[in-house]
Amino acid sequence: MRRAYLTTLITSLLVVGAFALAYGRRPVQSGILKVGFIYEGDESTPYTYNFALAEYALKETYPGRIEVFSRNNVREEDAETPALELIRSGCDIIFTNGYSEQIKELAPEYPEVQFCQASYRNSPDVNAPDNYHTFKGRVYEGRYVSGIAAGLKLNEMIDNRVISREEALVGYVAAYPTDEVISGFTAFILGVRSVCPDAVMHVRYTQSWGSYSRERDAAERLIEEGCRIIGQHTDTIGPALACEDASTQQSVYHIGYNTGMLDVAPSSSITGTCINWTPYIVGAVDALLEGEVIEKHVEGEVHGNDISGGFELDWVEMLELNSHIAAYGTEEKMEDAIEALKKGKIQVFRGDYTGVDPHNEEDTIDLNKGYQENSGYSSPSFHYILKDVVFEDN
Repeated sequence: MRRAYLTTLITSLLVVGAFALAYGRRPVQSGILKVGFIYEGDESTPYTYNFALAEYALKETYPGRIEVFSRNNVREEDAETPALELIRSGCDIIFTNGYSEQIKELAPEYPEVQFCQASYRNSPDVNAPDNYHTFKGRVYEGRYVSGIAAGLKLNEMIDNRVISREEALVGYVAAYPTDEVISGFTAFILGVRSVCPDAVMHVRYTQSWGSYSRERDAAERLIEEGCRIIGQHTDTIGPALACEDASTQQSVYHIGYNTGMLDVAPSSSITGTCINWTPYIVGAVDALLEGEVIEKHVEGEVHGNDISGGFELDWVEMLELNSHIAAYGTEEKMEDAIEALKKGKIQVFRGDYTGVDPHNEEDTIDLNKGYQENSGYSSPSFHYILKDVVFEDN
């Protein structure tokens, strides 16, 4: 009788364990959850530094309940080796701030490990295994709000006769012509024009995510062309320093990304925006500790195995506002826009504009009808270039 009971109990536990693995749950062994991070850079770069803040929040939230392992400066095409090292170290869950096909390919081979990548694809991966997840904040919202700050500064310069309306130029240092980058600088200029309709944007690509010299050079050339505010979607402080140096000769300002630039550009940095990775990462770890499915536990907009969120869930944040140089009323205007975005009262990609796919001129979009970014996936998908955006050769 006792033997039959034990047999039934063991069988039940095996079934429960199999069920847990099938639905992306793994019982925590020995009471300690092991968490791995694979970073495409290190904390000297704003992007990785901002992502690592979630690692620090994780340690503060679960002292004694987790053990953290990390690998830095990993190229996307080389992610397999560090991932295998983390798996051999016993990691229950692995986060990456880059996107690697190798990570997705490892997931079916290690169903007991949860793999979570910052999203890159523009549609849900219906064939992804249950232990493979993607996530990202709706950062276009922050780009739009930072554009408002930039536009108000342009208005101030116009009112003070520092520049004319015809000289209301903003520059943008962009890494690559990807959907994410195009979505970002489009949201930025639409934010600028929501308060300064005459503004024109010039864009320079660096063909690199993290080249200080290329980013600084691109910013300097944009400034030479007359751009008075420089935004960026790249990973170094090069554009901020270019603005700071130029500001000793003329009125030039900077809008940052991922981390505050006031310490390196106190005379030119107005504000910036970033994704707050903490809600997802802490939530995903909490899901494993509680034995729950990540997508059912983390608060956000769920698309299969993918989750996104915006200002309403603190997945997107604004960086510190430099009140010494920001135009009067900037903080209030930004707060109003953020509240409107939270309530769905602003559709960023809407207006009297026509956009063209840079890879297919026959593919156009009329923004009078509006375009809802991130409606089906956390990775940005808006890939149309507004016809009056100026692109400069490097």
